[in-house]
Amino acid sequence: MADNNRGVVYEGPGTVEVHDIDYPTFELKDGPGVHPDNVGRECHHGVILRIVATNICGSDQHMVRGRTTAPRGLVLGHEITGEVIERGRDVEYHEVGDLVSTPFNIACGRCRNCKERKTGICLNTNPERPGAAYGYVDMGGWPGGQARYVMVPYADFNLLKFPDRDQAMEKILDLTMLSDIFPTGYHGCVTAGVTTGSSVYVAGAGPVGLAAAHAAQLLGAGVVIVGDLIPERLEQARSFGCETIDVSKGEPSDQIAQILGTPEVDSGVDAVGFEARGHGEHADEEMPATVLNSLMTITRAGGALGIPGLYVTGDPGAKTDAAKEGSLSIRIGLGWAKSHVLTTGQCPVMRYHRELMEAILNDRAQIARAVNATVITLDEAPTGYENFDHGAARKYVLNPHGLIPQAA
Repeated sequence: MADNNRGVVYEGPGTVEVHDIDYPTFELKDGPGVHPDNVGRECHHGVILRIVATNICGSDQHMVRGRTTAPRGLVLGHEITGEVIERGRDVEYHEVGDLVSTPFNIACGRCRNCKERKTGICLNTNPERPGAAYGYVDMGGWPGGQARYVMVPYADFNLLKFPDRDQAMEKILDLTMLSDIFPTGYHGCVTAGVTTGSSVYVAGAGPVGLAAAHAAQLLGAGVVIVGDLIPERLEQARSFGCETIDVSKGEPSDQIAQILGTPEVDSGVDAVGFEARGHGEHADEEMPATVLNSLMTITRAGGALGIPGLYVTGDPGAKTDAAKEGSLSIRIGLGWAKSHVLTTGQCPVMRYHRELMEAILNDRAQIARAVNATVITLDEAPTGYENFDHGAARKYVLNPHGLIPQAA
């Protein structure tokens, strides 16, 4: 059922535009960022989705700022929720009309890593290196989902079907977070050892940080402290019961001590990544190792750090030659001395998304409220990117077919 397709396209540092793009087929064609060995790849195991909701992510923003090696012309978007409108020849378990969440990880389900539930580092979907994603630099060149339609490969393995369509549409603003930020924030907390009564520090009050803070609450944390530089984001964290610190006013340890009576926490979560800024008088300077080093300082001996914040192997906008290759001055000696466990990398979404879906459907999680989900049209995406870049305390949800207001 061919139809006009439109998508959000990266056109160079600071610029995204909405263009007419190719309607998806069950073959990966040549295009910006597509690895030569992926060109012509047949995907009869895939489905075509009419996109119901697709979100702007902080990871997208890194590319749009020109802080990666993303090529011009790349169709963006890896947070995808949609309706199956066409299924490939080899799809067995999904039907036309199914409403589904699509993990941002593209996973084959067949390789060693997929079989070990490490779907963020699938060995078969990206010829360049382990791990693939939609609309993202160095991730195989799969077209992104900030569009009207997208093809999802290995559908039987990747897709999460919502059990009741009407119920799902009522909660679509929560469920759209299952493709990335809710599992990612949750993964950050799980790998940081968050449990009943834990004290947790989340660095960063962007959408992933807010999702991590809400996840920490779900996991039973006793105190959740969120740090950021932007007052509006800190206010959003307080709106659902978090303590907050403004790191522009000094080191986190001093402010944590005022809250807890001790300068250390049980668990630390880095939801900032490689564009981190300094603390206190250095708050206006980019210092990419700041968050990691501060987390090792404030996390107790024997504690753990979850690091869902993005770090890259190629950053053309970095200030030093080392940082351009992802080499940072990390106090690994301090982490070693305190016996810290550090967990990095893409979240394996499928490890968590079904349980988090059930939490949403049974009113145990209100992730859309926590991240301040804000619906905009596909054509408003460039404005959404601009506002997000200026620190808006919102998670922008694109509504390509106008289906979300009907659900509300």
